Amino acid sequence: MTRLLQTHSWLQTSNGWKEEFDPPPILQQNMVDVTMNNNTISFPIFCQSIQQSHPVGIFNGGNPLAHSFSLIMFNLILNTLITRSLQVLLKPLKQPVIISQIIGGMIVGPSFLGQSRWFQRHMMTESTQFIMRNLGVMGFMFFLFMYGVRMDPTLLRKSGKLHVSTAFISITIPMVTAFVVALCMRKNMDKEMALIPSLGSISGYLGITAFPVLYHILKEFNLLNSDMGRSALSIALIGDSFGMLCIMAFEASSQGETKMINTLWYMISFVGLMAFLMFCVRPAMIWINNNTPEGHPVQQSFVVAIFLGALVMGFLTDMFGIAIANGPVFLGLVIPDGPRVGATIVQKTETIMADILLPFSFIMVGSYTDFYAMSASGWSSLEPLIVMVITGYVLKFFSTWIVLHFWRMPLREGLTLSLTLSLRGHIELILFVHWMDKNTFDPIQLLLWLQILHIPDFTLLVLMTTILTATFAPLINILYDPTKPYMVNQRRTIQHNPPDEELRIVLCILDTETINGFIRLLDISNPNSSSPLSISVVRLAELVARANPLFLDHEKQRVPPNYQWTNTINALTQHQQHKGMLMKLHFFTAVTPKQTMFRDICELALEQEASLIILPFKSSSDVHNHSVNSQVLNTAPCSVAIFVDKGLPDINNIGSSSTSFRRSQYRFAVLFLGGGDAREALVYADRMVANQDVSLTVIRFLSRNFKGYNEIEKKLDDGIVTWFWVKNEINQRVVYREVLVSNGEETIEEIQAMNDGAFDLLIVGRKHGINPILLTGLSEWSESDELGLIGDYVSSADFFGSASVLVVQQQILRG
Repeated sequence: MTRLLQTHSWLQTSNGWKEEFDPPPILQQNMVDVTMNNNTISFPIFCQSIQQSHPVGIFNGGNPLAHSFSLIMFNLILNTLITRSLQVLLKPLKQPVIISQIIGGMIVGPSFLGQSRWFQRHMMTESTQFIMRNLGVMGFMFFLFMYGVRMDPTLLRKSGKLHVSTAFISITIPMVTAFVVALCMRKNMDKEMALIPSLGSISGYLGITAFPVLYHILKEFNLLNSDMGRSALSIALIGDSFGMLCIMAFEASSQGETKMINTLWYMISFVGLMAFLMFCVRPAMIWINNNTPEGHPVQQSFVVAIFLGALVMGFLTDMFGIAIANGPVFLGLVIPDGPRVGATIVQKTETIMADILLPFSFIMVGSYTDFYAMSASGWSSLEPLIVMVITGYVLKFFSTWIVLHFWRMPLREGLTLSLTLSLRGHIELILFVHWMDKNTFDPIQLLLWLQILHIPDFTLLVLMTTILTATFAPLINILYDPTKPYMVNQRRTIQHNPPDEELRIVLCILDTETINGFIRLLDISNPNSSSPLSISVVRLAELVARANPLFLDHEKQRVPPNYQWTNTINALTQHQQHKGMLMKLHFFTAVTPKQTMFRDICELALEQEASLIILPFKSSSDVHNHSVNSQVLNTAPCSVAIFVDKGLPDINNIGSSSTSFRRSQYRFAVLFLGGGDAREALVYADRMVANQDVSLTVIRFLSRNFKGYNEIEKKLDDGIVTWFWVKNEINQRVVYREVLVSNGEETIEEIQAMNDGAFDLLIVGRKHGINPILLTGLSEWSESDELGLIGDYVSSADFFGSASVLVVQQQILRG
């Protein structure tokens, strides 16, 4: 396939476009006659001067802007600066990054800076544009290759009826209707666009929602693992599969415009490539993945071979007429997603693709976008395309909304999902460029190869795509709040959990290092026959080299090998067997982006009607752990406890000693500063002290002269303390005392005074409802806000002793 790149030096066509820019210097012009089937056609051949690639230096009189390589670097720098500036300006308007990328490409194109004769002559020479457009094609190739790696086609088998019906109807109705409208207006179209394959391709694009487009925008808006995001990705994956079949069918029919045998060869080439990928490449990729040890990188030779394979597939599909971008996608689909091979490929490709190659892709799109050419062509010539596009977009939105309403999806959620499935982005731009580059044989002219789209048509499609996405994206942010389901009015706390019912806990595991401490914490939580523990254990893994988030219930779904955590499950199961009916475990696995892990935790707590979420705390320098904990604290539908494990003793080992020795070995303390969090901490400690191996010291901090109190909070504190004291008045293992302080410094002194270094666990409320006088002057000491001022202090390395810390926050009602 010969690639003919449109240049802006010549804009004169049958539509009456004018010559916009000065052509490059022509050294020689000749005419060549080609004869075929007794028809002779003359083609002009132009010989033009070629720029040197590198300058000799400004000190030797060289001009860096007169050399192609320097101009390529300058254009990359200019486009990057413009795009980044636009991102900052458009961020308050909730615009996705692709909008600034498209506009940035337009600015350096003929619509804006290209209107300057100096800029066009010196900055956008023919040789420079030729190289940049090829780099742009390569950028789109690797963009699609990466999303092929991230996609998991097996999810098609898990799609529900809602997803399948929504995908089918939302594609079929706009596509068929737009095609019918196009047939009715066919007389007013250019003969290139009026061909049936051309109309079919454009109609198909209007109905399809591209999976990579949604993934890119949903990830940017942190909506990947929201209910709406999961549904949108599932529907888009089905739509992509259906759309790819339609596009391949139209491509095959276009091959048959000359000879029907070409369609047959096209299909044979396609089937042959697919068979080679499935039966040769796929087993090799699985072998590499299985033979790469966990936690180790894939061998560099394999990585290089895979990258070369993407280029080879692009070459082969371009040679067979399947379209150059399809080959890398097909190769990406046979590479195992997730850790190891998939993660290595994405990590090594993403920066180069996103920051080096992809800017050239948008420069290429911008070079084809010319508002002046669109205006000069006249709106009447663009009317059929405008009607097609508007018809397709409107029907896409409303057909999706109606189907979702039929499935009884709430109005607001259905509207948001319809807006999401209407978004447009990278894939549409790739199709537009392909249609600008697409050659269709005209049987009347024999040798004249024509484009599906011309500059005005291309500009119109890019403009409408940009307007649609720029309008719908902010509306999604306004209409959809992914944390709204967690806003509950019902009390889900330890304090309000009935004493004769099971206590439901969500235990979050970020890594296997915390499992021993968690097991001991569950032990001291005192599961008993009247109030057993029902624990939902969720393993949180970062979403790497995969587009679809996963949330797996181990009782209902099989966990992929890449995400199994068998050793941890075995340790917890063994402990459960030791406890018998006093403890029930239910295992889950969540594979999700770091920024949105908290949603899976909160959603699980909501579904399981949990009263407590237990989170690990590693160190203040662990940004990932800190972010997850903070987000859960802000959105949780129940109480939250953060566990700082410094080596909590094993309660089972204590049981082998004498009674008197046991009572002194397991020593807990509650630092009660008041407020809802402190009350929750005291109730949790009261549950623990029912264990005969635990002794408990409760220290209540009060303000001198009782200043600074909220009267309601003070009464609630007095009530819970009275309840606790009455319940444990005769318990010899419980010590209660009160101290009076005037400021934060005295609070710290009292904590230091009571700390003899022998406590095993310190339990504190996080911060809500604490009398501010008790903490005066301590704010500058805090390093980890998620632990609160006192929790941060007693868990620091400077605090004497090796006591583990449990920081408790009572449920915050947000409904």
